[in-house]
Amino acid sequence: MSSDSARPGSVPGDGGTPGAGGGTEAPGSVRTGWDAPVQLIDAHGVRHADERYDHLVADIDGIALQKLYEDLVVVRRIDAEATALQRQGELALWPPLLGQEAAQIGSGRALRPDDFVFSSYRENAVAYCRGVDLADILRVWRGNASSGWDPYTVNMATPQVIIGAQTLHATGYAMGILADGADSVAVTYFGDGATSQGDVNEALVFAASYQAPVIFFCQNNHWAISEPVGLQAHVPIAQRAPGFGIPSVRVDGNDVLACLAVTREALVRARSGGGPTFIEAITYRMGPHTTADDPTRYRDANELEDWAARDPLARVATLLDSLGLLPAEFADAVKATADAVAAALREGCLSMAEPAPSDVFRHVYSEPNSWLERQQDHYERYLATFQHASPEGLR
Repeated sequence: MSSDSARPGSVPGDGGTPGAGGGTEAPGSVRTGWDAPVQLIDAHGVRHADERYDHLVADIDGIALQKLYEDLVVVRRIDAEATALQRQGELALWPPLLGQEAAQIGSGRALRPDDFVFSSYRENAVAYCRGVDLADILRVWRGNASSGWDPYTVNMATPQVIIGAQTLHATGYAMGILADGADSVAVTYFGDGATSQGDVNEALVFAASYQAPVIFFCQNNHWAISEPVGLQAHVPIAQRAPGFGIPSVRVDGNDVLACLAVTREALVRARSGGGPTFIEAITYRMGPHTTADDPTRYRDANELEDWAARDPLARVATLLDSLGLLPAEFADAVKATADAVAAALREGCLSMAEPAPSDVFRHVYSEPNSWLERQQDHYERYLATFQHASPEGLR
C-alpha cells in the first residue's frame, strides 16, 4: 500500500481507498453515507444491489452497459492521443483525464440536451458526451483560438481555467432557469482543490438561497496539482455542502454506473423544484496535472499502483465478461472505434488553419463597438509597418 493510504477514507469493496474523511470498509461491503460512497460496480467488476439507486439505472441493460464501456474506452483513447500530440509539439499543453473517465461519462450521459454544463479544463469526456467536435476540444490547447466552440450549439460552456469560477456561472444560469420557468438543469464540474476557492463557496450560498436547479459535481482526484486532498479537507468534501443547506452524496468516481445513478437522482431533484445537489465523486488523477507537470516529484509510486487496481475501465470489462457480453468481436469493434476517433482527432489537429493576427479581436464582445475597432485598426497598421508583412500574412 502507498504511504498515503494512512489518510482516512475508503470506497467499499476495494479494500480501502485513500480519501478525505470516513473509515476503511471491509471488502465487499456496500452502504451509503460519509464512510462508504455509493458503489454499484466494485473494483473487481462485481455488481452490488442498492435499494436507493438500482431503480435509477434499471434501464441499463447489457447493450447499454456495452455502450458505456465503449464511451470509457473511446475517451481514454482521445486522452492518450491528445497527450501524444502535446509530446510531439502539436499542442502547447494538455490536461489529462486518465483515471477519471467513469465520473465524467457516468454523469455526462445522465444529462438532457437542454441541460447546460459549466466545466473546468479537464472535462474532455463530458465534452465528448455533449457532442463537441473533436478538433474544437484541441483548439485552445493548440493556441489557435481563445475558446474552442460555440457554447450554445452543445449547451456546454468553454472550459474555465480560473479555478472554481464556473460554479458561479452555473449558479447564475440556474437562477435564470428558475426565472424562465424551465425544467432544465445547470451542472458544474470542478476538482477537490477548487473547493477551497471563495467562488465555489459563494456559489453554494446563492444556490441554496434561491434553491437553484444546479448540480455541483466535484471530482475529488486526490491532488490539487501537488497538494494532497488531505491537507485541505479533514472531513469528506461532500460533508461541507449540508452546512449551506444543500443535500450531498459521495460516490465511487471510478464506478460509471454509480456516477450515472447519483447524477440522475440529483437531476430529478432539481427538475422537481428540490434545488441544488453536491456530488463528490472519489476518483484519482492517474497522470500529471497537465503535461507540464511531473507528479513523480510529489507522489508515491505505490499510491499510483493502488489506484490502478481500481481502474474504471477494467471493472466494467470484468462485469461484461462475467455476463458473457465481452466477446472478442465486440472488444475488437470497440478498439476500432476508439482508433478511428483518435485518427479523426489527430487529423483535426494537424489540419487546423492557423489564425490571422487580427483574429484576436474576434468574439471579444457580442456586438462590434468603436473602442475595439479602434484598437484593431491601430494593431493592423502596426503590423503593416513590418517589411514583407501584412495583417493577413504575418505569422
